[in-house]
Amino acid sequence: MGLYQKLKEMVRKPTEELKSINKSRLIEWRRENRFERIERPTKIDKARKLGYKAKKGFVIIRVRILRGGRSRPLYGRKGRKPSKSGVKGFTPTKSLQWIAEERVQRKYPNLEVLGSYEVGRDGRYKWFEVIMVDPNQPEIKNNKNLKWVTSKKNRRRVFRGLTSSGKKARGLRN
Repeated sequence: MGLYQKLKEMVRKPTEELKSINKSRLIEWRRENRFERIERPTKIDKARKLGYKAKKGFVIIRVRILRGGRSRPLYGRKGRKPSKSGVKGFTPTKSLQWIAEERVQRKYPNLEVLGSYEVGRDGRYKWFEVIMVDPNQPEIKNNKNLKWVTSKKNRRRVFRGLTSSGKKARGLRN
């Protein structure tokens, strides 16, 4: 069994020690800002699968997002049936992961979203790590496998649903 497969197995069947580490992480993350730039990914196997490389131009952002459905604004309550308003149980078509990617893209407009993955959840929040690429870095421009990020047609791809979570929400995955 390889290293990444072993890491995946540890996440799938965590030991007591790993459970306590995850619990302490969540306590720490709750105190942090909504967007937190981190040095290295928490789940290296997931990050590598999505295209992360440990080189200049790659940035990892941990984002915290509220769980649950989307809240809708209430109208003036005169003469309308509340059950038809869609305030309770309104589900957006976008996944929380896609919404998190979009928020990170708005926060860091000079970077491009490559992909994201979930790293934790509690009753109130969900945390995702978003892999971002700086298209202006020479290391990215000169790499033949990453050169596609620098072209103009791939700018702000997260808003057009071209990331993995966006394609899944649009029904383009099996």
